[in-house]
Amino acid sequence: MEIAVLGTGGGARAHIAKLAELGHEVHVGTRDPRATFARTEPDMMGNPPFGAWLADHPGIQVHTFADAAERAAELVISGIDGHNAVAALSAAAEQLAAKTLVDYAVPYIYNPDVEHPWPTPWGTMPKLDPCDTDSLAERIQRALPRTKVVKAFVTQEQDTVVDPKAIGAGDHTMFIAGEHTDAKAAVTDLLKAYGWTDILDLGPLVSARGMEMYAHMHSAIGFALGFGTHFGIKVVR
Repeated sequence: MEIAVLGTGGGARAHIAKLAELGHEVHVGTRDPRATFARTEPDMMGNPPFGAWLADHPGIQVHTFADAAERAAELVISGIDGHNAVAALSAAAEQLAAKTLVDYAVPYIYNPDVEHPWPTPWGTMPKLDPCDTDSLAERIQRALPRTKVVKAFVTQEQDTVVDPKAIGAGDHTMFIAGEHTDAKAAVTDLLKAYGWTDILDLGPLVSARGMEMYAHMHSAIGFALGFGTHFGIKVVR
């Protein structure tokens, strides 16, 4: 299947590599392909330049966001950062119409000016915006009414999303939410192909609020276990 992955960061790379491994035709979207390939320094998370990474993954095609989305048969995975996601995806609204869009971004505002900052290994903990009364996924759905938005993947590092058995032999839970049954079924099928066996449908897209807000709890657990430790969450019934 032709699947588009929008973004070139570490999370997007995990999906790009896994989808190619599974035999899919992967189309990568970036704001400016020329600028992406011109970068020679690591990104803010320390990932090597995308061009250098891509050299080890032949057969991957790179386009603008809109062109990559247009080439997707039915499924698009968005790894665009939360602060820029709505604007970037809105510019590709025509190409995303009638397709399933998986959003895994957290709506972080980096380096926030807050009265009581939470110190982390990389500086002040980012602020969530929106939070409580709205979510990034809902904003994307309102901006793209013809697209089937599914919130998923957001409660794990993306390396774990594409390889769940790396943690606890895969015995942990993945969450999804959205308004379209067929779209959630497609995302569930992809998760099963990745190796997930425990997938919990949280219902309508409003549940994305809780999924996004969990990001701070995920960070707190990670700090307690040791920064960089990967782990999973299991819902015990």
